[in-house]
Amino acid sequence: MQTGHVGLNVTDVTRSVAFYREAFGLDLAGEGTGTDRRFAFLALDGKLLLTLWEQSRTGFDTGTAGLHHLSFQVDSLDEVRAAEERLRALGAEFAYDGVVPHGEGAGSGGIFFADPDGIRLEIYAPAGLEGTPAPVAAAPTCGFF
Repeated sequence: MQTGHVGLNVTDVTRSVAFYREAFGLDLAGEGTGTDRRFAFLALDGKLLLTLWEQSRTGFDTGTAGLHHLSFQVDSLDEVRAAEERLRALGAEFAYDGVVPHGEGAGSGGIFFADPDGIRLEIYAPAGLEGTPAPVAAAPTCGFF
């Protein structure tokens, strides 16, 4: 078994589509633009990755059961750093400054940021950060997002 696509509730589907397309290079694979049913299907290389549903009146709430954060793995730290540049240009809010390891002594790590609704996101590489200090030594940083 593997994860299929992820559906996210957003407050403004147009704004969120623009963010996810710019941040991740996703393609708009379909959409519903009716006033009572707005949604978008976002794909990468022809495979559905995210669906965005304009069903929320308020932004992401970490105090409510549900999604903690959504994580995307890339192959290299160079890809993580390129994503960081794109996200900074978009004005994304970061939880930490720069690329950080998942834990003290871990080789994996990435960037931790929020989308326009405050949904917590991560882009990480599985290796390359060996010997880099972590912001939180006792556990993976994504748990302290």
